[in-house]
Amino acid sequence: MDGAKQMGIRNVSSICSLTQLDDHDLSRLLEKPRLTTNIERQRSFDERSLSELPTLLVRGSYDNFDTLHSPAVRSGIDTPASWDGNTFDPHPIFAEAWEALRRSLVYFRGQPVGTVAAYDHASEEVLNYDQVFVRDFVPSALAFLMNGEPEVVKNFLLKTLQLQGWEKKIDRFKLGEGVMPASFKVLHDPVRKLDMIVADFGESAIGRVAPVDSGFWWIILLRAYTKSTGDLSLAERPECQKGIKLILMLCLAEGFDTFPTLLCADGCSMIDRRMDVYGYPIEIQALFYMALRCALMMLKHDGEGKDCIERIEKRLHALSYHMRSYFWLDFQQLNDIYRYKTEEYSHTAVNKFNVIPDSIPDWIFDFMPMRGGYFIGNVSPARMDFRWFCLGNCVAILSSLATPEQSMAIMDLIEARWDELVGEMPLKIAYPAIESHEWRIVTGCDPKNTRWSYHNGGSWPVLLWLLTAACIKTGRPQIARQAIDLAETRLLKDGWPEYYDGKLGRFIGKQARKYQTWSIAGYLVAKMMLEDPSHLGMISLEEDKQRKTLIKRSSSWNC
Repeated sequence: MDGAKQMGIRNVSSICSLTQLDDHDLSRLLEKPRLTTNIERQRSFDERSLSELPTLLVRGSYDNFDTLHSPAVRSGIDTPASWDGNTFDPHPIFAEAWEALRRSLVYFRGQPVGTVAAYDHASEEVLNYDQVFVRDFVPSALAFLMNGEPEVVKNFLLKTLQLQGWEKKIDRFKLGEGVMPASFKVLHDPVRKLDMIVADFGESAIGRVAPVDSGFWWIILLRAYTKSTGDLSLAERPECQKGIKLILMLCLAEGFDTFPTLLCADGCSMIDRRMDVYGYPIEIQALFYMALRCALMMLKHDGEGKDCIERIEKRLHALSYHMRSYFWLDFQQLNDIYRYKTEEYSHTAVNKFNVIPDSIPDWIFDFMPMRGGYFIGNVSPARMDFRWFCLGNCVAILSSLATPEQSMAIMDLIEARWDELVGEMPLKIAYPAIESHEWRIVTGCDPKNTRWSYHNGGSWPVLLWLLTAACIKTGRPQIARQAIDLAETRLLKDGWPEYYDGKLGRFIGKQARKYQTWSIAGYLVAKMMLEDPSHLGMISLEEDKQRKTLIKRSSSWNC
């Protein structure tokens, strides 16, 4: 609590001073939410029968979410969509979280344009945590949209769109025109009374890797803004239409690759350090699929738009089939891979990627339950990365890349392997950790990615909002409720850390920043979404019947 009170906008030089803020009409943004919630006092969410919940939460009936308009009303204040008329006081950290989120706001010429990554004044090294990251801002944006404050989101979308148009060079090499920045920083000159923006497209990043996911998150957030506000004019602006097309041009270009998936390097996504995800990481493929579907809904059917739409349609068909067929793993499929023959030739081959059964890691045989399944981390010639990656699997559910049956199987796996994937602090970003000699080779002896730390099996509170959204969509809100209850016991007390260490997530990460904004926002989004499931409509896509793939393999949900 004391640490929270010490943090203020005046302590960060890149943000406008409080005096300047008073000169602008920001009263709505600085207004504190009146905290109520519409869940019954007497019975917890998971104690209700499905018959008592709204029809949207009945298992398998996700199709209505995408057709819903998610009204920009303040969740927890005057929320119209609720479980019933009863209310109860929310957890005390909810109010603290909102105050912390508001302190993270960054202003450019008096207008809010995003939130800084972290406000850890105890840390000696600022590095780039005082910047606005595109991927980090997404949960903050969703929180403001759910609370009826869309202006900061609109400003962010337009500002990053302007940055996309900048010439981007790294060591004299020019990047693609559609690349979105990884982050940007607002610099304020109090003498000249000027605000300036400095963007990072990867030239300053650790490892010098340009972000592949920033463009996808931008498209997804633009669609979320449109769904939340009902304002079609922003997406229909010529500059937004051009921005979408530029992003897609980078991804839909035809080349030598024989797979519809997107080839990516290590460090280009949330896994922003070397973690052996080079190739076709599940996170990027799921975000790619979701961004393509969101773009399909927002692109105009004019000359250029029509051509782009046709290319998207073709890619979506191929991508959904490829992912559902070759990235999906359940007990039966694992048994089939275990019995693979190698050196098969021609289009009739069963083992199409020539995976050697002896390469299957020992841990997967004990980890895989009889019921349950998930999309594995990577598939490429002679190699399958069997690791679990949370973000990719949750986005697969939200985008309907996963079929309804596969979505249920992912939830079954999380329940069956709760200790491994959730433990004492939601939620493992990847499982299992890379250890010993393999860690030295794979990570380059990265001291931040030691076993069960950071991206190497660390627990990240921000993932709570993705888990909650996936739980609501699959009609399994009790899973989210248990995870949120766990997080509430420690997040505020620990100072909203970036990540936790250890197999069970018991220890604050050794290099974790405190007051990490997306840890704060992830909790708020999870809490508000669980209270008012209609918010799911802004981030969830219904199943596309045209791309419904018939999975011929035996599936875990029939066990």
